[in-house]
Amino acid sequence: KEAVEYLVPKGRHLVINEGDYVRVGEALIDGPINPHDILRVKGITTLARYLVDQIQEVYRLQGVKINDKHIEVIVRQMLRKVKVTEVGDSTYIIGETIDRRSFDEENARVLADGGRPASCEAVLLGITKASLSTESFISASSFQETTKVLTEAALAGKTDYLRGLKENVIMGRLVPAGTGLARYKSYDIEVDNQDEDEDEDLEKDSAGTEIPSALI
Repeated sequence: KEAVEYLVPKGRHLVINEGDYVRVGEALIDGPINPHDILRVKGITTLARYLVDQIQEVYRLQGVKINDKHIEVIVRQMLRKVKVTEVGDSTYIIGETIDRRSFDEENARVLADGGRPASCEAVLLGITKASLSTESFISASSFQETTKVLTEAALAGKTDYLRGLKENVIMGRLVPAGTGLARYKSYDIEVDNQDEDEDEDLEKDSAGTEIPSALI
């Protein structure tokens, strides 16, 4: 058995005793855990659950109830980037940070051509960094560092395809959600007016009918 030693910071207390069995990723001392360590040791799912629980605990102490899905959306944006560790036959560079969706698409292309796929590791971004690293430079410029974001986008010749909600609101366009989705734009709405037509015909018949004198 290999012995492993860990330094305990001054003022922190151990939550385990001598002879206890410890699982990988289990806390040895009290206090908050570094989320980057959780991501490195236990993966994305465990980190996402930990972040949601910690944020919810703050609101619960204040008596505020928030559905987990609202926090999960934020956590998802914080975990949508990956760092390339092995390039394989892809066009990436080692250490490059890219969007997870783009990475999966590139790997699918490489595998279709019979090449070696790239490898990556998950990256946890802060809220500010995650907001500034979106594909839409219009959305990023509305958050912070407007001049810097727009200047870099102009120098790189970027194109914003207005796929998100925020950039469409800024440009005064219909947001791509609900009935504003692209697949609904070519639909024609047909209204069944049969009942209204029957009511109108009935009113006309009633107005044009003469009342017999015997009934007066």
